[in-house]
Amino acid sequence: MRRVPHVPGVLTEDQCDKTGAAIAAMQEPTGAMPWFPGGQTDPWDHVESAMALSVTGRHPEAEAAYEWSRRTQRPDGSWAIRTVVGTVADANTDANFCAYLAVGVWHHYLITGDTRFLERMWPTVWSAIELVLRFQAPGGQIRWGGKHPLPAAGGMFSDAMLTGSASIHQALGCAVAIADEMKQPSPSWRYAQLRLGHALRAHTDRFAPPSDHSMDWYYPVLGGAVRGRAGQELIADRWDEFVVADLGIRCVDHRPWVTGAETCELVLAMNCLGDDTDATTLFADMQHLRDPDGSYWTGLVFSDGKRWPVEKSCWTSAAVVLAADALSRTSAANGIFRDADPLVDVTVPAAEVPGLSCDCTNA
Repeated sequence: MRRVPHVPGVLTEDQCDKTGAAIAAMQEPTGAMPWFPGGQTDPWDHVESAMALSVTGRHPEAEAAYEWSRRTQRPDGSWAIRTVVGTVADANTDANFCAYLAVGVWHHYLITGDTRFLERMWPTVWSAIELVLRFQAPGGQIRWGGKHPLPAAGGMFSDAMLTGSASIHQALGCAVAIADEMKQPSPSWRYAQLRLGHALRAHTDRFAPPSDHSMDWYYPVLGGAVRGRAGQELIADRWDEFVVADLGIRCVDHRPWVTGAETCELVLAMNCLGDDTDATTLFADMQHLRDPDGSYWTGLVFSDGKRWPVEKSCWTSAAVVLAADALSRTSAANGIFRDADPLVDVTVPAAEVPGLSCDCTNA
């Protein structure tokens, strides 16, 4: 029997299922999951939407989305940053966009247990992660992107960004799990995650300074690099800057604009810290963005009460489903974020891993 998440007093099972149906209705015949019908598709939000399809039991649609990823991957392991109805609109490469496929593939496998799916997607994941590691700097941080085609070696890359690197931290953990399941363990991926996590915890100066966007605030927790007391302190530090009572969280700290996806990602981050009480309150607060058809508006400018942008984004609805799954612990993959704890491998001496040159432990 298909089980769909529900959060008592906030979101019923039928409502969550209706959101899954709204996400599926936006899928293009190619399997692509655009931001909204006729809008752009990017590889990261595409995967997030596929994950919501898996959670709501729409496995054929989810697998069609992953098949789109497999089919459109370029020979170097990358994807174009943006396509619009099958036409490439930005051909450059974003490392985080490429890495996130590993999270989605592992998530779908946890739910379905389908080894044939995992075997089919394994070469795509392998190529993507190998490509991503070309962006890792000696200090462990991962630069966000570069021009396509990428140079064979060296060349100019952009700065490392906190949000993207924190997301890649989780993706590397999922990639390691996939490799282990395929009986093809990859120590270099494990070392890369160790180095990245260390940089995110102990050397934030190696990244571009945190911006006024909320994602730079909570993503180190969401991606698993910072947990425990350190994670609680990180969230508390900027809580008053971003959280708007009864509405959700701001996307940008100085603008009167709350957004659904960021609010649900903070819900997920707080769930990772064991704070389901405040997380559920936030989840309830953002439900004003729900449309009667089950989809969710992207955001609200609360100074004038207007929804902006005037679009019901696929990835906002997906974030709602994933947050509901984490809070309700419904699907077999409900811990995909919660279980992304800092990777600690005591069998690997720090001296043997480039980039781990100091003694740093996470509280």
